Amino acid sequence: MKLSPLNRRRFERFKANKRGWWSLWLFLALFVLSLGAELIANHKPLIVSYDGQWYSPVFKRYPETTFGGEFPLEANYKSPYVRQLIEEKGGWMLWPPIPFDYASINYDLDVPAPAPPSIQNWLGTDDQGRDVLARIIYGFRVSVLFALTLTLLSSLIGVIAGAVQGFYGGWVDLAGQRFLEIWSGLPVLYLLIILASFVQPNFWWLLGIMLLFSWMSLVDVVRAEFLRGRNLEYVRAARALGMQNGAIMFRHILPNAMVSTMTFMPFILTGAIGTLTALDFLGFGLPAGSPSLGELVAQAKSNLQAPWLGIAAFSVLAIMLSLLVFIGEAARDAFDPRK
Repeated sequence: MKLSPLNRRRFERFKANKRGWWSLWLFLALFVLSLGAELIANHKPLIVSYDGQWYSPVFKRYPETTFGGEFPLEANYKSPYVRQLIEEKGGWMLWPPIPFDYASINYDLDVPAPAPPSIQNWLGTDDQGRDVLARIIYGFRVSVLFALTLTLLSSLIGVIAGAVQGFYGGWVDLAGQRFLEIWSGLPVLYLLIILASFVQPNFWWLLGIMLLFSWMSLVDVVRAEFLRGRNLEYVRAARALGMQNGAIMFRHILPNAMVSTMTFMPFILTGAIGTLTALDFLGFGLPAGSPSLGELVAQAKSNLQAPWLGIAAFSVLAIMLSLLVFIGEAARDAFDPRK
């Protein structure tokens, strides 16, 4: 895709910010790795060779009877009995680098949980014997996917609301501003606590509740751009030529308004991750047992005798949020009209 001269200059300015440029690549690398979390951390082998046949337990469930067992339940590949069945037929298993997923428990610990870092558990275990590194990988993926989805949906709603207010003005703008003042004054955390007593929170439930309030962050920015742009000469000319209001808004004024919107989106993404982490820490976020960075922070608070929990939680949150802030700063410099 060929970039316009303006976008090419923006890209060069973004690339000139070395901190933001390398932060973008590092964040993308971490995110891509987390998307393949099942191939990195799993309590099932990647490949099983048995009696000349190949099996992929990561992608498909196989009953124990497939390998000569007695029960039609899913095979436990860490069981000595299943291992013996596979090895008797000259088979073997290829395990991922971390032989635990976010929910699997290490029953072979030499010390009580939470266990310190070891060869088996690189970052130790939590107080339930679950591998910390596996939970970080899965929790990183959940946090980023949640924040990306929330950012995109809230940006879409916020841009539309701000565009309508700014373009039409008058009573539409006045009513919209009064609604925003009332809606933004509602205590979001208290509402989440009240609703959590009626409904079991999950990924989509939390996304919907947070979307009700997060869309307001971009309304004022887009509204200001449309208030300024609706009186420009090219907009008046388009209106005089009989162009529809929708075409004027989204074909002519919106591209200019998106400049300021794009600079805010990395910071909205950072705020969404922080909000989800805070809710999980307080116990009003994802369901119990879900891979969650906030739940790891809560475990670190409850187990001060296990400093590796606090160090791991702080490190992953600090790195993730710092990378996003650096990317946002580079994007802000790239889209700055003064430059």
